[in-house]
Amino acid sequence: MTAIVTRPTRATRSDASLLRFALRADATLCAGLGLLIAMAADPLSKLSGLSPTSEWISGAVLVVYGATLYLLAGLPDVRRVGGAVLAGNIAFAIVVTVVLVAGWLPLTGFGVVATIAFTAVTLAFAYVQYLGVRRLA
Repeated sequence: MTAIVTRPTRATRSDASLLRFALRADATLCAGLGLLIAMAADPLSKLSGLSPTSEWISGAVLVVYGATLYLLAGLPDVRRVGGAVLAGNIAFAIVVTVVLVAGWLPLTGFGVVATIAFTAVTLAFAYVQYLGVRRLA
């Protein structure tokens, strides 16, 4: 009796579950937070130091990004999506750090703390996404 064992070319559903979860959690948080920011742009602008228009645009971008990421997390080849999002999250954190250190935005103390908190959560998602991508390697 002979057994033929083939290795799947694409990740199985269970192999990709951690990565899909991380991507969808990231998408959900971004879209939800973006919606909140867009709806409360005026009061948030007084707290953060940015203009209401800047707040609204950043909120709208987060909503679109979150919705797009949620859809992309369902693709069969989720490893590519995960790698791209992981790289984007790390690049985002680096750019935000440079902007904060350079003082290029007129942020208040609350604005700086909120930006640092959002960046820390982004890096936490990046770590879980890294674990998910690594599991598929």
